[in-house]
Amino acid sequence: MSKIRVVLADDHNLLRAGIRALLEDLPGIEVVAEAADGREALSLVELHRPDIILMDIAMPGLSGLDVAARLQREQSTVKVIILTMHKDEAYVRRAILAGASGYLVKDSDTEELGLALRAVARGETYLSPAVSKHLVADYRRQAATETGLTGGLTQRQLEVLRQVAEGKTTKAIAQNLGLSIKTVESHRTLLMERLGIHDVAGLVRYAIRVGLITSDE
Repeated sequence: MSKIRVVLADDHNLLRAGIRALLEDLPGIEVVAEAADGREALSLVELHRPDIILMDIAMPGLSGLDVAARLQREQSTVKVIILTMHKDEAYVRRAILAGASGYLVKDSDTEELGLALRAVARGETYLSPAVSKHLVADYRRQAATETGLTGGLTQRQLEVLRQVAEGKTTKAIAQNLGLSIKTVESHRTLLMERLGIHDVAGLVRYAIRVGLITSDE
């Protein structure tokens, strides 16, 4: 089985040497070149055509995110793993949007480094548990917030609410949604009961507040 060929990019010489030593101890991994900045990293990728480039975010010239985005634009087959101290969810999102296939924090152990390289080489995405936990927590907070804003209404109920707030008649809503007039009336009654709102003006204000319509509609 062929080895996973890696270009290592980090502007800190001692740190880069330490990471290289760890990589060379991993079976099936070969470090083909090292770069001290983003531009050099791109040149080495072009020269060596590695399977993976393992690089820091903050580097002179071009950042790791810039390099990842450039490779993505050029439709390169080289996979990118970001290796960084940053655990912030914003950095992770930026890295994934830039085209990175992996995000690994520098305090990970050697075993995790090997797992990340092999997963990305197989075409998978790898996130350090340290950052994936934050992403899951953020998703749950966002979902809870959205549920709280919409009162746990179904998509159908939200659509009925939106059209009521837009001033459409029950007959028009029924035609638009392919429902019977009786079903629309039932949805409208349940909406008012669940939200504790008992007039159309109140439904309009609520629809504006949760973003279903804008105030100038």
